[in-house]
Amino acid sequence: MTRHSHTILVLDDEPHNVLLLRELLRKQGHKVVGTSSPIEALQIVDRTFDLVLSDVMMPEMNGFQFVEQLRSNPETEDIPVIIVTTLSDKPDRLRAVQSGANDFITKPVDAFELEVRTASMLRQKRQQDEIKLFQQDLAGMVEERTSDLQRTLNQLHTSHIESILHLAAAAEYKDEDTSTHIKRMSRYSALIAKSLGQDDHYVDLILRASPMHDVGKIGIPDDILLKPGPLTAQEWETMKTHTTIGGKILGAGSSEYMLIGTSIALTHHEKWNGTGYPAGLSGENIPLCGLICAVADVFDALTSKRPYKDAFPEDKALSILREGRGVHFSPRVLDAFLDNLDAVRDIRAKYCDDHAN
Repeated sequence: MTRHSHTILVLDDEPHNVLLLRELLRKQGHKVVGTSSPIEALQIVDRTFDLVLSDVMMPEMNGFQFVEQLRSNPETEDIPVIIVTTLSDKPDRLRAVQSGANDFITKPVDAFELEVRTASMLRQKRQQDEIKLFQQDLAGMVEERTSDLQRTLNQLHTSHIESILHLAAAAEYKDEDTSTHIKRMSRYSALIAKSLGQDDHYVDLILRASPMHDVGKIGIPDDILLKPGPLTAQEWETMKTHTTIGGKILGAGSSEYMLIGTSIALTHHEKWNGTGYPAGLSGENIPLCGLICAVADVFDALTSKRPYKDAFPEDKALSILREGRGVHFSPRVLDAFLDNLDAVRDIRAKYCDDHAN
């Protein structure tokens, strides 16, 4: 039969027994390391060993204690152990099993029995190693596939966000004066959401979805959208439909971003007192995302140039916002915005129309 070379440790306090087992095992084609000291054996043995043969009655440490020490070390806990002993009583054999021994050979050692029992233990060790290797390979493969999946999801997420920004920009591109409006407005919205104590996930949703608030303007004729003067009553009714147009465009999606984007598109012109549009919602019946975006959108509209007006100074814009507290705007949402004016100014400075980032 085909023999495989393995590394075997032989431990016996009688040197002549070590020599005997070493010669028998070498004839079987194995590499053998022998020692008469359990302490030395524990220092020598490591995961490169395939099998240990140990005596029981030794002065420094008996074989049971040696096996227990072997099993307590993660490096050597899986190495099979054959107890070579003159003990044959049932209690001794049970003690050996309890300590972690795998098999027994009775002294004096029979060469054929040694070969059979050694081959059996080494075969089990080889199968055990193959299983462990398979588990390691499987774990590595799972980790690699998980990493690949995460990269793919990240790429999809990035593509999704880019698509949202392009969609939002499509509604703004016709008016150069609002080219960075969506960047400022979305960051104001995220700032308010965070100040209100919303979790990071919700803050990110607001940041990513709020740029789509005016996507419905795609459906508004240019002569109304870009009109430099006041709108007629009929033109104003047409302009207001950008909310429902946006809701229809975004409502076709099913992602979290599209769902919250739909809500924002439909509700960012609702007012706290119920006089807004398109549904005339009031108070807490207006979704939080709509309440947040209302403040962010109006502030940026007031402080930015539009076809129909010049930019208002900050003091005037803030005065208008404060006048709308509890009328146009949710008190707690407006207060969250006003409590963070330094951060608001930083956003305005970073994303000003002349230095779009």
